[in-house]
Amino acid sequence: MKLKVVLALALVVVVFGVLAAVKALQIKAMINAAATMVPPPETVATAVAQNDTWPDELSAIGSIGAVQGVTVTTEVGGMIKEIAFESGRTVAAGDLLVKLDTTSEEAQLRALESQVDLATINVERSRKLRENNTISQSELDTVEAALKQNQANADNIRAVIAKKTIRAPFAGRLGIRQVNLGQFLDNGKPIVSLQSLVPVYANFSLPQQNLAALKTGLPVHVTTDAYPGREFTGTLTTINPDLDEATRSLTLQATLDNADEALRPGMFARVKVVLPSTEDVLVIPLTAVLSAPFGDTVYVVEPGTNADGGLVVRSQLIRSGATRGDYVAVAAGLKKGEKVVSAGLFRLRNGQSVVEDNTLNTKASQTPKPSNG
Repeated sequence: MKLKVVLALALVVVVFGVLAAVKALQIKAMINAAATMVPPPETVATAVAQNDTWPDELSAIGSIGAVQGVTVTTEVGGMIKEIAFESGRTVAAGDLLVKLDTTSEEAQLRALESQVDLATINVERSRKLRENNTISQSELDTVEAALKQNQANADNIRAVIAKKTIRAPFAGRLGIRQVNLGQFLDNGKPIVSLQSLVPVYANFSLPQQNLAALKTGLPVHVTTDAYPGREFTGTLTTINPDLDEATRSLTLQATLDNADEALRPGMFARVKVVLPSTEDVLVIPLTAVLSAPFGDTVYVVEPGTNADGGLVVRSQLIRSGATRGDYVAVAAGLKKGEKVVSAGLFRLRNGQSVVEDNTLNTKASQTPKPSNG
């Protein structure tokens, strides 16, 4: 009985051993097959690194400012009797915006004007009497001074009435109305923002070492996140005569036409001043560059070492320079004529086989414009 049990156990052990050996051979065969398996080539689009001539540019960060901009307020307080504008409208210089109640001042003015009329009559009568030596010169001087005093008092009331009639100080576009009809308006209380939007300024700063290259009249290109792909052109109009002592930077101002009022005061802007000199650069499409914390990388396409003569990619670190539209300048890491992957590079690894298909390429431009769709 014991012998049968021992023989059964031995048989089980042998069977398990055979099965384990077979399975080990299968796993080893799979590992060897995986090691020798070559992944299929990836389809990519390519571009050739080529020389180009770019104008020298100085880049800066700035902001858009109005040539004229103000928050309209009142110099004297009073009850709002009339609001003659609507929010967002364009107004001309001198257009009525708000009229405050002037009932009291108009009554005072009528009283003072009657005093002026009486003083004028007194002066005319006194001058005739003085011609006949009926009164002294001092008496004539007194009535003439009284006339001037009454005229001044009347002019003062007229000035108060004028200050209670608030008009647009210049042509521009109004903002959101901040007052209501019947509201008592304290002096200095904001009424509405008024901004002149045609033209506008771009205000920015550059380091002092750029001073020798700058002069008024240079072309300026401005871009903003509000209008991706759109570039606004203007002219450098002002170079501040003094520098910021803290940063040793130079403050500059460019003027942009802004005929369609697309740019608004306070906008963040990227500014490029185009210098008259040019620079020879090596350029590739921006889509060919993989950016990472350790640096920028491209995949260079070159013939493989296999007998089939296919193409492979090689990862190459580069030093990127300035950008222009869809292109980037390469300061180091590439040579003229080298072919880089411009589409499909996110699926690649170093040494991978590729197939070239340039129908995948999108058309690159130094001055791209967004589609209307």
